[in-house]
Amino acid sequence: MNGGHSWTAISGDLTRQAWDVPANAGKYASTVTPAAQGSITALAPSPLDVNILWAGTGDGLIQVTVNGGQKWTNVTPPAIKPWTRIFNMEAGHFDTRTAYAAANTLRLDDMNPHFWRTHDSGKTWTEINNGIGAGAVANSIREDPRKRGLLYAATDTQVWVSIDDGDHWSSLRLDMPAISVRDIELKDDESCLCSDLVAGTHGRGFWILDDVTPLRQTAEAASASGAYLFKPAVGVRIRFGTNDPTPWPREMPAGENPPAGAIVDYYLAAGADEVKLEFLDAAGTAVRTYSSKDAVRTPHPATDPAAYDKLCQQMPNAPDCALPLYWPAPPQVLKTSAGMHRFTWDLHYDPLPGGGGGGGGGGAVGAVPHRTYPPINAPWAAPGVYTVRLTANGRSQTQTIAVKMDPRVKITPEVQQNFTLTTRLESEARNAAAALKEARGLIDTVKARPVSAANEGLIKKLEALAPAENSAPAGERGGRAAEPASRTATLTNIAAQLIAAVMGMQGSEMPPTAAQLEACRTQELAYNSLMARWSALKTGGTAKP
Repeated sequence: MNGGHSWTAISGDLTRQAWDVPANAGKYASTVTPAAQGSITALAPSPLDVNILWAGTGDGLIQVTVNGGQKWTNVTPPAIKPWTRIFNMEAGHFDTRTAYAAANTLRLDDMNPHFWRTHDSGKTWTEINNGIGAGAVANSIREDPRKRGLLYAATDTQVWVSIDDGDHWSSLRLDMPAISVRDIELKDDESCLCSDLVAGTHGRGFWILDDVTPLRQTAEAASASGAYLFKPAVGVRIRFGTNDPTPWPREMPAGENPPAGAIVDYYLAAGADEVKLEFLDAAGTAVRTYSSKDAVRTPHPATDPAAYDKLCQQMPNAPDCALPLYWPAPPQVLKTSAGMHRFTWDLHYDPLPGGGGGGGGGGAVGAVPHRTYPPINAPWAAPGVYTVRLTANGRSQTQTIAVKMDPRVKITPEVQQNFTLTTRLESEARNAAAALKEARGLIDTVKARPVSAANEGLIKKLEALAPAENSAPAGERGGRAAEPASRTATLTNIAAQLIAAVMGMQGSEMPPTAAQLEACRTQELAYNSLMARWSALKTGGTAKP
C-alpha cells in the first residue's frame, strides 16, 4: 500500500494442490510432479472496488477475493482442466460481479480458443468463443472501459472484437500479419477522449489501432439504413514531421505514427454517388470541405511506381519527383462504397483560390516515411468546437468535433492572439472572396445594360475595385504571396493578402511578433476600406439607371 516499499501476503497458495496427469503427457506422465507446476499467471484488480481481485493460475484455477485477500474463493469453471493456463483475466469495468478469462490449452494439445465470462462473481461461467476461428489458443481478453459489452480478444493468430459481450465475435486483424498476439490493452487518452487498442505480439512487436471510437458506436451504425456518421474523438493540433532535415532510410526499423489531424469515421449501408464532408465553425460557416469527387493527385508515388518513373523521366522538375518514392503519404479519398470508412481532417481551413500564403504554414521542415503530406496553403483551424457534416445520397447528418491544442503548449493571452487573429482574418478573407465574385458578376450585369455615361463610370469604378486577375499593373503581378504590402489592395487580391499576413504566424504556437501584428493590422485596414467602397458601389449599381 506504499508504492512497493514493503509487502504483505494477501493469500496462501492459490494453485492446484493435486490433480491427475493429463493423458497427453504420454510416456512422461510418471515424471510429472503436480506440486511443482503451479504458479499465478494472471491478476485482475477491479477498477470499481479495491477489495476485489481475481487471480488465474498456470495449472487452471480461477480464484477471487472480495475483501482484499482476507478470504479467497475457488470459482474455476468445471470445464477448465489441469494444465490449462489462465493466460489473462479482466475484471468488469461496469459491474463488480463481472470478469472475463482467457484459458490457454496449448499444453493440453488443444489448439482451440477458450474464453470465459461470469456476471455473478464466478458462481456460473459461460464460454464465449462463437465466431472466433479455431486452431489458435486464447491469450488475452479485455473489456472496453467506456462501452459496456464491447470486448476485445487475442489468440495465437489475430485480434477479435465483440459488440455483444462475447456472444458473437468478428475479426479485427485488419492489416496485421498472422502472428501470436500475447496481450492487448486499451490505452485511454483524456486529451482526445479516445482510446487506442495496443497489441503486443510474440517477437516483441507492438501494433496500435488508433482510436476505437467507431467500434463503440458499431451497434448504432449497424441499424442505420443509409449513412451513419460516428461521433468523432477530439482532434489535437499537433505538428508532425518536424524532424530536420530528412527521415531515416526505409531499411531502418521504425514505428509508424497515425495520420496527422482529426479522425472522422462514417458508415455507408450501400454505395453512394457522392460523399461530402464539411467542417463548420461556430457560426455555421463551412471552413473545410471535402468531396469524393475531388481531384486526386495522380500518378501518386506511393501507389503507382511505374507511373512515377514515367512522370519523372518526362518532367524531372515535377514536385513529386523531388521526393524519394517512400516519403509521400498515400492520397486521401472519401470513399463511396458500402462499409466503414475513415478520413482525416488536417485541421486547416480550405485554401482560397489564388490564396497564396507560402508553404503550408504547418511548420514542417522534415519528412516521415510514408507520412509526408503535401503543404497546405491555408491557416490552422483555431481551437474550439466545430461541426462535421456528412452528406451522402442527398441526406446529411452532423456531429460536433472539438479541436484542442497540443497539450504541451501553454496558451497564454499572447498566444491566444494567434488564434483570434487567424479566425478573424480567415473569415474576412472569405467575405472578400465572396465580394469579388459578386463584384465581377455585377460588372457583367452593368456591361449588358445600354451604353451610358453613368454605366461606363460605374464599370470603371467596379473594375478599379475588382480588376481581372491579369489586369494588375506589371509591377504588381507575380511575386511572393508572403509580401502583401508590395501590392495595391483590391478585392481581387485582398483575400490572398489577408491569408498571407496570417500565414506568417502559422509556423509555431508562439505569440505573434510585432511585425506580424502590424501586417495583420495593415491588411485589415485595407480590407475594411475595400468592403466599404464595395458596399457603396453595390448599393448604387444594383438599381438600373
